[in-house]
Amino acid sequence: MDQPRISHIELDEATILSRNADIEQERRVAMFDLIEDNTFKPLRIWEAGFHGPYRLRLSVSDGRLIMDISNGADGQGELLESLVLGLGLFRRPIREYFAICESYYQAIRKATAQEIETIDMARRGIHNRASELLLERLEGKVETDFATARRLFTLICVLHIRA
Repeated sequence: MDQPRISHIELDEATILSRNADIEQERRVAMFDLIEDNTFKPLRIWEAGFHGPYRLRLSVSDGRLIMDISNGADGQGELLESLVLGLGLFRRPIREYFAICESYYQAIRKATAQEIETIDMARRGIHNRASELLLERLEGKVETDFATARRLFTLICVLHIRA
């Protein structure tokens, strides 16, 4: 049965130097939501006859996102493909997303509901634009949907956190 989806996701913990409680919560939610509902169809792998589900490991090396895609939901699968995406185009959206998230987390603690809503709208706008950019970068490599791209962008941001 064809299952063009991610069944397991892993972040390269060596890439992540530190996380605060807010970021850790974002990571947990993004990973949970991604596993529960996603569309992920790596085109070369699909054409070779591996129809999922897939295990995905994300890491960052030398300014590039590495997406290691393996088969098998049981954890015993073999590496099928490593997609490498340059992250240069994502530097600004990641920086903007971190800045607006910091404002959002501060606002939650002391701002009015209207101020929080305004910041949250800006945060969602940045997140949406970055997700569209990720969809563009994956075009021709992976068929996915907007919700999956949003969750993947959140996890890409987590990989960029530095102490």
